[in-house]
Amino acid sequence: MAETIRAFVAGHPIGHSRSPLIHGHWLAELGIDGSYEALDIAPAEFPSFVTGLPASGWAGGNVTIPHKEAAFAAVSRHDVAAEAIGAVNTLWHEGDRLVGGNTDAYGFAANLDERTPGWRDGTRALVIGAGGASRAIIFALLEAGFTHVDLANRTIARAEALAGRFGPAIHPAALDTLDDMAANADLIVNTTALGMAGQPPLEIDFGSARDDAIAADIVYAPLLTPFLAGARARGLQTADGLGMLLHQAVPGFERWFCVRPTVTAALRRTIVEDLGEIDGEGDA
Repeated sequence: MAETIRAFVAGHPIGHSRSPLIHGHWLAELGIDGSYEALDIAPAEFPSFVTGLPASGWAGGNVTIPHKEAAFAAVSRHDVAAEAIGAVNTLWHEGDRLVGGNTDAYGFAANLDERTPGWRDGTRALVIGAGGASRAIIFALLEAGFTHVDLANRTIARAEALAGRFGPAIHPAALDTLDDMAANADLIVNTTALGMAGQPPLEIDFGSARDDAIAADIVYAPLLTPFLAGARARGLQTADGLGMLLHQAVPGFERWFCVRPTVTAALRRTIVEDLGEIDGEGDA
């Protein structure tokens, strides 16, 4: 009898994670004898946790805040995305080696493919925020063929550091120039926590935006952030952050359970209900 395949998500804290609900939905849907568990691991304990993974019986797992950079440092090999982004959110075994990947860029792009087809025809983007999430977004944009990315951040030095990492296509800018840069963007992306429940909204005027511009937010609680509400009021196509969360989970599940799952309306509906939200984008 085959052993139950076990995977995890490790973070600190971890109680807010929807990953067990996502992977549990797929395990039940596909009839796989597997489990996916949330592990609260403090930063001081994380290095020994990773060291013990080869002998632990775990097939692999996800890594979330605050462990993504520590996971990057701990593994012996990275996939292309993780190498470029400098952070790992997915771990798996290849023989006796522990490998780290990053699926955030894939999740962002796959969400836009689903919600706003045609986004890859753009060449110019405005990315707001220069934190860890923006590195994945920038990587996805460059992979999709964007040639000019305005990167607006409260601290210019952080934007300049990302420009140094990703090259001359990245143009650091101050937050007070958002409205001007929005006028030239094919795609406008919020990668900050502004607009998240309990956070102030992101102040941006979409009045100058092009009629065919797309607005995307990585925040998914609430689903309709003030940023997206403003974009919709302007008549722009939008993509919320929930799709990125769902799609980024696909490659890891396939690594551990050897079946590629599908992001469906039923899965989205399950997570929307758990969030206590009303869905204005999907079929939920």
